[in-house]
Amino acid sequence: MRFTRDEAETLGRVMHWRRDVRHFRRDPVPEELLDRLRAAMDRAPSVGNARPWRVIRVEAPALRAAVRAEFARCNAEAAATYSGARARDYARLKLAGLDAAPVQLAVFTATDPEAGHRLGRQTLPGTLRQSTAMAIHGLWLAARAENLGLGMVSIVAPRRMCEIFAAPDDWEFSAYLCLGWPERFDDTPLLHRAGWQENAATVWETR
Repeated sequence: MRFTRDEAETLGRVMHWRRDVRHFRRDPVPEELLDRLRAAMDRAPSVGNARPWRVIRVEAPALRAAVRAEFARCNAEAAATYSGARARDYARLKLAGLDAAPVQLAVFTATDPEAGHRLGRQTLPGTLRQSTAMAIHGLWLAARAENLGLGMVSIVAPRRMCEIFAAPDDWEFSAYLCLGWPERFDDTPLLHRAGWQENAATVWETR
C-alpha cells in the first residue's frame, strides 16, 4: 500500500503533537476506543514476533493506591537529590496523573517468552525490551490520533512494581501508563514550558 503526501503529513502532525500528558479529565474512555488502542499495540513490531509485552489494566482501588504510594515515596527521594533552583523547578513539576486518569496500565516485558522461539534475541536480548517500547509507542501515537492523552509514570521502583502486581519471576517491569482525555493539549511540552530541558536535534553521524 502506498500513502499520499497528505497522509504522511498527518502522521507527522500526530508525532509532533504527541505529549506526555499529566492533567486528565475523569471522563471514562469508551471500551470500543480502548479496543482500537489495544489493536495498535497488537501491530507493534517485535524481534522474532516474540511479542513480549504483558499489560495489566489496573482497576482495583487497592492496587492504584499502592502505585500512588510508591510514586510518592520515590518522588520524595528524587526531590532530595536536587538543590537550589533545580529543586524548586522539580517541586513545581506535575509528574503523574495518577489521581485523575481513568485508565491505568502496568506494562511488563516477558524476559524469555515461548513465542518467537528465541529468534534474534540470542545475540541481542535487549530487543525484548525494545519490542515492548515499540508497542507502547504505537499505543501512544494511536491514543493521540484519537484525541486521548497518555503519560508515563517513571518515578517508581521496578522491583516494587513487580511486588505490587505479583508479577511472575520472568516478567520485568517496563512502564506504568496513565490514559484518558486531557484537560488540554499544550503547544509546548511540559518540560520545555517548565524550563527543565528542551529537545535537542537528533544528530546522524556519518562515518
